[in-house]
Amino acid sequence: MQTPTESPTYLAAELRLPTNWLDYTILAIYFLVVLGIGLAARRSVKTSLDFFLSGRSLPAWITGLAFISANLAATEILGMAANSAQYGAYTVHWYWIGAIPAMVFLGLVMMPFYYGSKVRSVPEFLLLRFDRAAHLLSSILFAFAAILIAGVNLYALAIVVEALLGWPQWVAIVVAGAFVLAYITLGGLSSAIYNEVLQFFVILAALIPITILGLKKVGGWGGLTDKLTATHGGNFTTAWGGTGIGSANPLGANWLTIVLGLGFVLSFGYWTTNFAEVQRALSAKNMSAGQRTPLIAAYPKIFIVFLVMIPGLVAAALIPNFGTAASGYQYNDAIPFLMQELLPNGVLGIAVTGLLAAFMAGMAANVSSFNTVFTNDIWAKYVVRGREDAYYVRFGRLITAVGVAASVGTAFLASSFSNIMSYLQTLFSFFNVPMFVVFIVGMFWKRASAKSGFWGLLAGTVTAMVNYFVLYKKGIISIPTDQGANFVSAIAGFVAGAVVMVAVSLFTKPKPAEQLQGLVYGTRSPGMTEPAAAGDDAWYRRPALLGWGAVVLAAACYIPFSF
Repeated sequence: MQTPTESPTYLAAELRLPTNWLDYTILAIYFLVVLGIGLAARRSVKTSLDFFLSGRSLPAWITGLAFISANLAATEILGMAANSAQYGAYTVHWYWIGAIPAMVFLGLVMMPFYYGSKVRSVPEFLLLRFDRAAHLLSSILFAFAAILIAGVNLYALAIVVEALLGWPQWVAIVVAGAFVLAYITLGGLSSAIYNEVLQFFVILAALIPITILGLKKVGGWGGLTDKLTATHGGNFTTAWGGTGIGSANPLGANWLTIVLGLGFVLSFGYWTTNFAEVQRALSAKNMSAGQRTPLIAAYPKIFIVFLVMIPGLVAAALIPNFGTAASGYQYNDAIPFLMQELLPNGVLGIAVTGLLAAFMAGMAANVSSFNTVFTNDIWAKYVVRGREDAYYVRFGRLITAVGVAASVGTAFLASSFSNIMSYLQTLFSFFNVPMFVVFIVGMFWKRASAKSGFWGLLAGTVTAMVNYFVLYKKGIISIPTDQGANFVSAIAGFVAGAVVMVAVSLFTKPKPAEQLQGLVYGTRSPGMTEPAAAGDDAWYRRPALLGWGAVVLAAACYIPFSF
């Protein structure tokens, strides 16, 4: 999940990188490979299932890496490093509490329902569990959110490219949008996924040298913690220092709002219902691979925090008052500053390519999920029904172009917000959390009626928006930071959605039990009894072992940051 922090509305003018022909050659090679993958994937697109879900044919390791790469957008890379420069080791919460438990829950509990029901999207599951009203509302909300989030990625890319390379913002937006449009239109989801796997390794190649050279610059981890303790206090390198209820801290949140607001409501809302992520698991070749997709992704997610947190801490240690006006840098400058200071040409080209790859991965994930939902859940179900399969493939390519064009428009919309990281997190509290409460109540309570889905989703969305825009922004309730307000809005939206669903269910008829098979916990459908493929029964591929292993490992990682 992306982090809320200071907005990269601009980067410091001093960050222009000394790139040369070698760096631009590496960047050009990357763009050629991206288009080559799109052309190669085009040969496999014969049906709409191929275009929108890769024919459900991909192995778990491919979908697992694509799952984490789709999340690892450059807004997260820059934002998490900025978060670390500003707040210190609090950043680990967005990974070990704010991601791993929800990813494991998705793999172990929710994927059997998603994959077993053979739905093509998350909103389609709501159609089966509730009714057409819940399905249509969720489809519209998701399509709208996907375009807004894709636009945030494009705008953030433009800011970085303008600062580091000197390209005008509109050039960066149009060029990146054109390349994403080209490879998704050519090869559909397969092209997006295979490019995301490539982008995952390119991103690592960018972050690892920055982290290693940064630690060397400050005298290793011991030297880093000594410098930060002297300048920022002892709590700066701990995860829980200063988070007691009633205690003041820069994050504006205590341990309870971190655990409930981030660790449960926002985290589970994002990871379990965000179709930009779930779509990667639905493209897996069988049930076992679908379940293992988020579980495989959980392991790199545990450790990626070090590659974004350490650069932020290093920047805070190297520059006195980093992020303040006195230093000449803002928090978002952490990684660009280290790129400029530490990387030689060639390696610098890889780092720039890694940032561009991350932006494109985040945008492509949202565009590919948008074209699936708009084509299958809106156009094919409510506008033009019953046409031949080839028609929907053609329409999917057309709506991809529309989605990219709309993303370019929302990229400029994002420029009107003073803090786009907080804006991004606010979108999650508005759109993902209400959808999560509808899923969780509908999946675990058979009595939840068909009508309750629509009203719960509407109530949750409206309540979260009212809490943020009216109660918080108008000063009716006092919350220290936008981040704290997002946590509270998410909790309010969750509670309102759940209460309304219960109330509506008590006054309306539940769906017949035979229509709930495979849609409610404790029931099964034929799709959930799929026999294991050869090799899937190996002990190291068991979903329960992978899932609980990730939870235990994430909990163990907290130990050195808790004292």
